[in-house]
Amino acid sequence: THNLKNINLDLPRHRLIVITGLSGSGKSSLAFDTLYAEGQRRYVESLSAYARQFLQLMEKPDVDLIEGLSPAISIEQKATSHNPRSTVGTVTEIHDYLRLLYARVGEPYCPNHPEQKLESMTISQMVDAVLTFPEETKLMILAPAVVNRKGEQIELILELRAKGFVRVRIDGKVYEIDAVPKLAKNTKHTVEVVVDRLRVRQDLKQRLAESFETALRNGDGRAIVVEIGGENEPATEHLYSAKFACPICNYSLEELEPRLFSFNNPMGACPRCDGLGSISFFDPKRVVAFPQLSLASGAIKGWDRRNQFYYQMLQSLAKHFGFDLDRPFNKLPERVQQVILYGSEKEKIAFQYLSDRGKPTVREHAFEGIVPNLERRYRETDSVMVREELAKYLNSKPCPECDGTRLRREARHVKVGSRAIYEVSNLALRQASEFFRELTLDGQRQAIADRIIKEIVNRLQFLNNVGLDYLSLDRSAETLSGGESQRIRLASQIGSGLTGVMYVLDEPSIGLHQRDNDRLLTTLKHLRDLGNSVIVVEHDTDAILSADHVVDMGPGAGEHGGQIVAQGTPEDIRRAPHSLTGQYLAGHRQIPIPGDRRRIDPERCLTITGATGNNLKGITLKLPVGLFVCVTGVSGSGKSTLINDTLYHAIAHHLYGSATEPAPYEELTGLEFFDKVINVDQSPIGRTPRSNPATYTGLFTPIRELFAQVKEARERGYGPGRGYGPGRFSFNVKGGRCEACQGDGLIKVEMHFLPDVYVPCDVCHGQRYNRETLEVQYKGKNIHDVLSLTVEQAFAFFEPIPAVARKLSTLLDVGLGYITLGQSATTLSGGEAQRVKLALELSKRDTGRTLYILDEPTTGLHYHDIEMLLAVLHRLRDHGNTVVVIEHNLDVIKTADWIVDLGPEGGDGGGRVIVAGPPELVAKAPGSFTGAHLGPVLERHAHKRGVRAPVDASRGGRGKKAAADLLG
Repeated sequence: THNLKNINLDLPRHRLIVITGLSGSGKSSLAFDTLYAEGQRRYVESLSAYARQFLQLMEKPDVDLIEGLSPAISIEQKATSHNPRSTVGTVTEIHDYLRLLYARVGEPYCPNHPEQKLESMTISQMVDAVLTFPEETKLMILAPAVVNRKGEQIELILELRAKGFVRVRIDGKVYEIDAVPKLAKNTKHTVEVVVDRLRVRQDLKQRLAESFETALRNGDGRAIVVEIGGENEPATEHLYSAKFACPICNYSLEELEPRLFSFNNPMGACPRCDGLGSISFFDPKRVVAFPQLSLASGAIKGWDRRNQFYYQMLQSLAKHFGFDLDRPFNKLPERVQQVILYGSEKEKIAFQYLSDRGKPTVREHAFEGIVPNLERRYRETDSVMVREELAKYLNSKPCPECDGTRLRREARHVKVGSRAIYEVSNLALRQASEFFRELTLDGQRQAIADRIIKEIVNRLQFLNNVGLDYLSLDRSAETLSGGESQRIRLASQIGSGLTGVMYVLDEPSIGLHQRDNDRLLTTLKHLRDLGNSVIVVEHDTDAILSADHVVDMGPGAGEHGGQIVAQGTPEDIRRAPHSLTGQYLAGHRQIPIPGDRRRIDPERCLTITGATGNNLKGITLKLPVGLFVCVTGVSGSGKSTLINDTLYHAIAHHLYGSATEPAPYEELTGLEFFDKVINVDQSPIGRTPRSNPATYTGLFTPIRELFAQVKEARERGYGPGRGYGPGRFSFNVKGGRCEACQGDGLIKVEMHFLPDVYVPCDVCHGQRYNRETLEVQYKGKNIHDVLSLTVEQAFAFFEPIPAVARKLSTLLDVGLGYITLGQSATTLSGGEAQRVKLALELSKRDTGRTLYILDEPTTGLHYHDIEMLLAVLHRLRDHGNTVVVIEHNLDVIKTADWIVDLGPEGGDGGGRVIVAGPPELVAKAPGSFTGAHLGPVLERHAHKRGVRAPVDASRGGRGKKAAADLLG
């Protein structure tokens, strides 16, 4: 399969097996595309043909024989869901147990009187309550038919008369049903049916029960018992309800059901936001894109001089309120700004319009307001293009009705142990686990809840064990990282308790701090001990050393890989002479600590003050300019919020006018040191198979131009200026591509209950181009041959062409020599996509004033690949740029010039800067988990060589102050 070289392999069953090796050496091809694909295929083939047509099947691996294969479950690195309704609670199914718990043992309270518990009674309880009154007490049993409703109620009175009732009480006064006065139509009335009148005696149980039954049937589950006192004594009323009802305000609630607590069910979802927890609105900050400009100059797009109709309206508005359209919008009075944005309400204004014939007409009406105008157009338009254009001005905010809890009012006021379901969902998982462990209920409710609570606690414990104790159950699934999503699925699998299964995992340690690694490895061993085979693709040293069996792939990447270099216990790998992994494990090779750690210059810093996004506690971040900076901390401590959501978006907003709002902060200084900010993330470089490294990096353009210059191309009319030019050699446009497959090289054949088969196009034989285009050759290779070259081969082939060689050398520098130029973007891993982006940035001419931000760039990288990546990042820094990396890998952290450690814990326990400074300072910092793990690593290196003095990072000869000066 793929680059595997016809290998034979024996793997022990029911063991923890780690597959490691260089990036691109064939680890995923072996684990996922061979073992998992075949395990899944064999299981699925046991199902009926009808069932198979609904399953997404993988391609059959190119393998001769696999024996002893178990049913396979894959837990990969990918986002859990893009559905805004998915949360950690729904994905793990804990929310389902919570709904059941609250429906069975929850205590409802009145929303209007939060301290008042709602009570419900059976008819027997109502009878017993009445029989506690003194003997011979006069009673009247009423059924509330209508409460505070406008109308004459004629139909209701007729209906009650037809049912045989003889008296009603209207607004507190009793009437014979035939003598009811005419009621005022526009006044609210309360109509209650007199069901029975009696004196309390012990032998009236049967009569009372029948009367209550009649009252509940006609009073929507409620009955009123009136104690009639003497002449000078006021009557006393008692409200009894078969439903949950408030004795103060008559608020009532139907029986509690699990669906009442589901925000994905109309019965439980907040009616305002439909259970999403947020609503979209037209954001004035986005509408007024350029507040420093005047309305005439384009402060609000579409309402300036160029749009005659709307500008005429603004001219009439300016005349009425006496303001200048040429004055900057942010200098206009607050009242004027409000009128422009939200309208003049009932105040009428004389608007002058020009008719189609140019004749002026005047109409008087209120001004709608720009924001209501956008809302109306968005609501009424049928045009997709208009809707997309208006959507640029939309933003979201927590729903004002449910405060972002997603649930309707009734569900928010049901409590178990003093907490409502949304309050439990908002707790960090470790706090939620403590809450349920300590929860005690009274009597029968405890017996009902015991089994449900046990399931909830078990699932919470599994999540805590994989290092996710900082998440909350209401955290949206689409905001989770790939590593978090994978560990949630891992915890769910342990909760399922399956045995005899082969689990295949892809780097579960990604995004996990060294502190939490032990808990993850314990979880994997627990999965193994249940009677499963656990196969993990991993580069983490702790994981490799904890494995029962290790398979080291190599020796190189791409076509140089695909072989088993060594296998056996971790000790066997250490002793294997040809294993690159073994050399790093044994300490014969290691990533060096740079001898020229750079000193900071306190006068050249990028500072963001008062950051409060998510769990950040109003922190101040100082980043020294021109250094390689690592941001560290346990999972959930606020690293991504601080760097990606706050710093990056804030700088992008200042430099480029980006529309994405940064997370809240007070002040940003030091921008004068930068002219560019680049976030090199792990999102795909393209979402279609037509995207590839050559097209993304711009490499394909000079290659196509080169082919267009070839003598034969010019003779055929494919050269520049002949109608075709370089476009002839593109598989995305008509002319040179094969039209039978439209340049894909493959044709999809739908097989219904078998996986779709992609067969090579029978016209171009998978070469994407037509015969005429493929006849044009450069140095003996046609355009398809060139796209089939690996980066390494292409570099040797195009070395004399500087425009091509420069871009190829950067791909080599980031360790991607094994990928082919035409490899589909959809087949690249997140780490590979990130390095392709990094290569593109490296190939550009930099100004030395760029801020590079990378989030876990070591994802999927072997020790040797990390060494190459660090050389590239240090090269960027050496050119004067600032490199900020969010990272857990100690091999990267130890080479940083400056570390910012966040913590101390994840979630609410994090969001603070624990320590900032060079690695040696962080290693000694009390309370820093990163420092505790970094210290031993630095000590191992220290005795191998003397530590050289730091080099000055400033350009003007400044920078004599120590790190402590900056921190002070």
